[in-house]
Amino acid sequence: MKRVLNVLVMSGLLTVSATAQKTYVQGGLNLSNISKTTDGQTEKNNMLASFNVGLMHQFGLSPVVDLETGLLFEGRGSKAETYFTNSTDNNYTKSTFHPLYFQVPVNLLFKVPLATGTDLLFNAGPYAAIGVGGKAKTESRILGIDSKSETNIKFTSTDPNEDDAAYDKLKRFDFGLNFGAGISFKHLLIKANYGLGLTKINSTQTNNNENDKNKYRTMSFSVGIPIGR
Repeated sequence: MKRVLNVLVMSGLLTVSATAQKTYVQGGLNLSNISKTTDGQTEKNNMLASFNVGLMHQFGLSPVVDLETGLLFEGRGSKAETYFTNSTDNNYTKSTFHPLYFQVPVNLLFKVPLATGTDLLFNAGPYAAIGVGGKAKTESRILGIDSKSETNIKFTSTDPNEDDAAYDKLKRFDFGLNFGAGISFKHLLIKANYGLGLTKINSTQTNNNENDKNKYRTMSFSVGIPIGR
C-alpha cells in the first residue's frame, strides 16, 4: 500500500511539473548600442533598432521559481553620424554596424502571482552568443560628392597578430548577463530585457577586464506566444 501511495504521489508531482512547463515563440524589438567609455556608458544617438526572434522554454520547477532557456536569433550593433560642418545635408559620414547572433540565455525566473493565470516575472542570468553574419555600411557626402560602401562582417579569432581592430571584424563569441521583467498571461507573455555584454567585441582586444569599452548594451522588448495552449 505504501509503495502504491508513493507511486501515486510521484505521478502527481510529475504531472504538475509537466503541466507547468511552457514553450513559447518570442519576437520583438532590440535597441542595441556599444559602450564608449571605460565605465561602460553609451551614446544615445548611436542606438540601432534591430530585432529578436526565437524559441524559449520554462521548465515549471515551481509556482514561484523557475528556469528559462532557449535559442534566439537577434541583431545587435550601433550607428554613428559625424557632421564636419553645421549643415546636415553635406559634409557628413554615417555608419551602421549590424551584426547577427544566435544567443542561448539561461535565466533564473521569479514569478509573482497577480491573478489567476497572470504572473509578474523577473529574470536574471548569463547568456552565450555566437556571431553568424551581418553587414557594416558607410554613407558619406563630402563637398557634394556621395559615396557608399558595404562589407560583410567577419567573425575571427582574438589573436592581435591576425586581425586589425575594426567593427567589421569581431570576436565570434560573446558572453554577458541578462536582466529583465515582464507579465505572463495565459496565452501571452510581454517582456523587457537588458543585455549587459561582458566581452570586448573587437577582434584584437583580448583582456575583457581592462575596462568596459566596446561591449554590447542591448535593450529588448518582446512578445511571446505559448505553443500548444
